[in-house]
Amino acid sequence: MAKLTTVAVFPRYYSLGYLAVRRDGSILVTAACQQELWYVPPADARLRAGPVLVHTFDQVASGLVEAQPDVFYISTSNGDRAHESFLHRLDLRHWNPGEPARAETVLQFGDRATGLAGSCLLAPGVIALADSLAGLIWRVDLPAGHGTAAARVWLQHETMRCNPGSPLMPPQPGIKSVRYAARTGYLYYTATARKLFMRVPVDPGSHDPAGDRECIASSIMADDFCLDEDAGVAYLTTHQQNTIERVPLRAGGNARQILAGEPFDEQLVGPSSAAWGRRPGDYGQIAYLTTDGGLAAPPTDDMVRPARLLRVELPPR
Repeated sequence: MAKLTTVAVFPRYYSLGYLAVRRDGSILVTAACQQELWYVPPADARLRAGPVLVHTFDQVASGLVEAQPDVFYISTSNGDRAHESFLHRLDLRHWNPGEPARAETVLQFGDRATGLAGSCLLAPGVIALADSLAGLIWRVDLPAGHGTAAARVWLQHETMRCNPGSPLMPPQPGIKSVRYAARTGYLYYTATARKLFMRVPVDPGSHDPAGDRECIASSIMADDFCLDEDAGVAYLTTHQQNTIERVPLRAGGNARQILAGEPFDEQLVGPSSAAWGRRPGDYGQIAYLTTDGGLAAPPTDDMVRPARLLRVELPPR
């Protein structure tokens, strides 16, 4: 089983979302509904301090990707409101915690962008960005320097669609997170509403889709995941089931294993996003994970816990 350690605690009703681990071990975390970006000091810092607010946006904060060392791109959107989805550039190369941080808007999406979610790099200067309400993946080409980025639809498919809800089920997002496996050339994605974990081959030259989609796992309502290409597995966060699950990276693989959350763990309520640590030896062994404390889907006792940033030590491969 995985070993969980709380790194930082946020207030109840905070909707922690995506995170990025920096080279020095500090972590950036989006608080979606609060429209905020937070800084958390390294878990092994000699003098521990609490989270520090970095920036407040005008829309819901979601995907977070490091395109250059300490240069991050954050997506924001306001649901189904037209022309209110954006991509922002945040340069933290000379930033110190507590100082103001300026977010530069580099792209305003058109009407089709409605529910921006997870993002990843496909190549230097090329971002793949999930849209959980529109049910598609955007491709964003970044400018060489400062300037405006360009976006176009990279892929749209039935598996990525959201569930608008019914009297028996609250609305569920469609495609939620994307990760690129550079060695094998696949883009993986979670489709929350359809309970699928999928992958698509990527052309190494154009960085566009290069074949049909494959189902890696079904009947799994996952939000985000980490890829371990060395071991050929993914570690998925199941937001509503409060678990971490290991899944083989092969189509039709069924040797799945729950590594945390059974039995119920008070720390692991509403797990959202996950990312590998950046220290030597962390890849495949040490991950960091955000939770919303059950805000979106309270556990059976209907109690919302404080949101957390967790350190996850995985069992040996």
